[in-house]
Amino acid sequence: MVDALTSRLLYEKAARIRLLLTDCDGVLTDGGVYYSERGEEMKRFSIRDGMGVERLRKLVQVEVGIITGETSGAVQRRAEKLGIEELHLGVRDKVAVLADILARHALQPDQVAYLGDDANDVAVMQRVGLAACPADALPCAHVVAAYVCRLPGGHGAFREVAEFIIEAKGVSHATQTIHPHQ
Repeated sequence: MVDALTSRLLYEKAARIRLLLTDCDGVLTDGGVYYSERGEEMKRFSIRDGMGVERLRKLVQVEVGIITGETSGAVQRRAEKLGIEELHLGVRDKVAVLADILARHALQPDQVAYLGDDANDVAVMQRVGLAACPADALPCAHVVAAYVCRLPGGHGAFREVAEFIIEAKGVSHATQTIHPHQ
């Protein structure tokens, strides 16, 4: 149970966010990889998470970026569909990518949130204003996350964090209908 002081501090952190960065596998997907008979790799993405990207952008002017260690055409296509320009595939040093993003966008660390689920996300989570993880993230991510989702990766965790940021910025969940690219 989150006490009132902790809740208020989380809302204050979320209200400062201008960019939400996320890992892909285990956050935007359920962490599974599917292969067809022809060897094609496939990933499952939540349409609701896609709406979260659109709501962040349109309702509170928060952009989204993906930083992943994987190099995947499916992730690239999903990012293109959602209009995510800050896409980093095949990353081995996520902290270096974060530093580059901060510099290019003239952002302070407290203006960035990061949603991660595994050991390779922890260092970035420790350097941003709001660290979050899906319910089914590994314990190492739970330890550093200020916000632990109720939902698992690939099943609405991203949308949950998006709605938390939107709410912290003073916009109701139900306000303003938008037409997503999902």
